[in-house]
Amino acid sequence: MIEQCKCDETYDLRVEGDIGADAIWCNKCLCNFEITYVPISNELRSELAEWISKYGEWIDWDNDGIVPRGIELEEAHNEQGVKLTEKVRKELEGKYNVSFKPSTFAKRHTK
Repeated sequence: MIEQCKCDETYDLRVEGDIGADAIWCNKCLCNFEITYVPISNELRSELAEWISKYGEWIDWDNDGIVPRGIELEEAHNEQGVKLTEKVRKELEGKYNVSFKPSTFAKRHTK
């Protein structure tokens, strides 16, 4: 499962959205894993890929800000991430510790 992870062995994973990355990361060295190497079902891989494809819908890339209703869009994305993290946790139960890192871009850009 580990591809280019700087840890000798890791059992501490996190689900996190980012542009151009898959949804599973090493929670220690922050290496991004290619989703095909993560031992989860194809159905869950597809759900994670769909979720990650929507990452940043709340970001106004041209103006380095957020779109109207950006906070709500980000919150909805994070809620879905929590649900997917639970599914990952269930499929990897007993093998890996799995956490979720929510996006905070919109909240940080409204202050």
